[in-house]
Amino acid sequence: MKLVLLRHGQSLWNKENKFTGWTDIDLSKKGIEEAKEAGKLLKQNDFIFDIAFTSVLKRAINTLNYALKEMDQDIPIKYSYKLNERHYGTLQGLNKDETRKKYGEEQVHIWRRSADVRPPALTITDPRFPGNDEKYKDIPKDKLPTTENLLDTIDRVVEYYNEEIKPELLKNKNVIISAHGNSLRALIKYLENISDEEIMNLEIPTGKPYVYELDDNLNILKKYYL
Repeated sequence: MKLVLLRHGQSLWNKENKFTGWTDIDLSKKGIEEAKEAGKLLKQNDFIFDIAFTSVLKRAINTLNYALKEMDQDIPIKYSYKLNERHYGTLQGLNKDETRKKYGEEQVHIWRRSADVRPPALTITDPRFPGNDEKYKDIPKDKLPTTENLLDTIDRVVEYYNEEIKPELLKNKNVIISAHGNSLRALIKYLENISDEEIMNLEIPTGKPYVYELDDNLNILKKYYL
């Protein structure tokens, strides 16, 4: 069976070089084209999926929808905040270059690339706190982050994978996941048993399908980008 990971296409804030995190920013024109190209590539290579998973952020949802439309596939889709991008706390909405000037290159690098360091946290009264967003109204506020490091992101992504995605793979279903740079990095770290040091250097390109071919016990037989 096959498991395909797809990082969403370029978003409007990717284009503007801003920290995005859980901010619900849509795709740029380039991002839409990247999503469509991913779908065309999957179709050309005869990929047929049984079920899809994505986050609750529209840049990932729309990437999935554009790709599935190009493939002419209408399949069940499951949505979860546990597949959201890493939460960047008070950095969300800030320009990355301006943030480097304010806090220094080294500090910003630590926030972005360290596995266990969290950026400054939001307060729960901040409009950017997920508990103030209608889409998270059914989730207890103490379960919603004010900031995250990569290890926090790994915990929620791996939990969701084991509870929801793995059972589908064990039924021999072909699965596609449309998500984000850090949530997919978290899953790749788990599936490939990559060290904390190595995973920080892993870059996942936007809109380029990453394929796992798995045996019946979910051992990886092959892995490759299309």
